[in-house]
Amino acid sequence: MRLGTSLMYAGDPRSAADQVTGWERAGLDVVWVSEAYGFDAPTIMGYLAARTERVEIGSAILPLYSRTPALLAQTAAGLDAMSGGRAILGLGASGPQVIEGWHGVRYDKPVARTRETIAICRAAWRREVLVNDGLYQLPLHGKPLKMLTHPVRDRIPIYVAALGEANVRMTAEVADGWIPFLYVPEKASDIWGSALSVRDPELPPLEIVAGGMLAIGDDVTDLRDLGRPLIALYVGGMGARGRNFYHDLVSRYGYAAEADKIQELYLSGRKAEAAAAVPAELLERTSLIGPESYVRDRIAAFRESGVTVLNVTPIGDDAVHLLATVKEMLG
Repeated sequence: MRLGTSLMYAGDPRSAADQVTGWERAGLDVVWVSEAYGFDAPTIMGYLAARTERVEIGSAILPLYSRTPALLAQTAAGLDAMSGGRAILGLGASGPQVIEGWHGVRYDKPVARTRETIAICRAAWRREVLVNDGLYQLPLHGKPLKMLTHPVRDRIPIYVAALGEANVRMTAEVADGWIPFLYVPEKASDIWGSALSVRDPELPPLEIVAGGMLAIGDDVTDLRDLGRPLIALYVGGMGARGRNFYHDLVSRYGYAAEADKIQELYLSGRKAEAAAAVPAELLERTSLIGPESYVRDRIAAFRESGVTVLNVTPIGDDAVHLLATVKEMLG
């Protein structure tokens, strides 16, 4: 099992990125850079490539709709070249609010778009002439083209952020890795086992990236409450009633009444009450916060469920020590 973390940069992304060199020395294997509607991810990933030597650098995620498949292929190839073959292309559909409200692009057919994008990217890295007859028409007019430069790798890993049954199934069929959210290892097989079972045995095992907030100690369990606002945001605010994957997922975990309450409170503007309504058990199961023996047990649960990249968010002032401690636990 590899160790990953997400770069958090609410303020200065350069200062945040500078910390990664210390994390790398502590044993970090993968650093993920997000993109919503703030700074773009590839610029920061390029900076990380220059500042690091070993750690893999992944996007989590680049939205499908804001770039063409060919541009996504170019971006990943460029990052792979600048990092010496350490890039991971993390893709996802994002959501209608960002795609339509920020990018001004229609949000439609996310699963089909993801599948086509993966195929086009891989063809581009193999330096094949790009021809596609589907949601993306290549060429639209004129002569089809192939990539001008020679990628470092002809198959850069592609990980997909997915939750819905159809999207997870497609990810298992064609992607290299899967990035779920609000992942409860004890429930993973029940929720996604059927979708994940379609993986071709001839392919390498699907990489799975999951974890949560990390704190180790005998008096740290109160820190789990730091996850309340984020879970309330996703379960309550990411989509309308009846169109929220996170609400549906938490309901399937066995918290249907709680999910309804969170959504009702959040959509009525009572965000603090929505956060307070997040079940304590859900906070516990989606984090690694507690005594060392407890954290070891949670790592074992994630490992047993198939997680191959334990992605943690260190809580506290000494992230380097926390990452080094967990790296030792991973063996």
